[in-house]
Amino acid sequence: MNKAYLLTGGNEGDRYRNMQQARTNIELICGQLLQVSSLYETAPWGKTDQADFLNQVLLVETKMTAPELMRAVFLIEEKGGRIRAEKNAPRTIDIDILFYNELVLEEPGLSIPHPRIAERRFVLEPLDEISPLFIHPVLKKSVHQLLLECKDQLAVKKIR
Repeated sequence: MNKAYLLTGGNEGDRYRNMQQARTNIELICGQLLQVSSLYETAPWGKTDQADFLNQVLLVETKMTAPELMRAVFLIEEKGGRIRAEKNAPRTIDIDILFYNELVLEEPGLSIPHPRIAERRFVLEPLDEISPLFIHPVLKKSVHQLLLECKDQLAVKKIR
């Protein structure tokens, strides 16, 4: 079995319902949820003229390969009403693969670990909550160490 860390987020529509629906679909399609972070309300990153996001990190145990998981994630986003119009645009649901075991993979459309983990507080805060000691397979630092070193100062607030 494989273990994958997924980041879910969204800022359009009923954010809470969209996040719950994504969790349910991930468990139905991808595998068992082993850990679930709290929900975090986060300032938008990149394109700041939009509503705040809800974000959450999930640890999933899956039989899927990384490319299969990526295809499943796209399907779940589509089921959740995601429309890919422009980069960093508002969205109902977004799901990123952060880590997949200790795999390092670079393919068209799929980079594992996610290339911007260390730059984004909205990723590191919920990831640190559930797995502070996980070692980034490229940077060779724990999630907690990456959070301590993160220069991103955008607001990230735990809500439950």
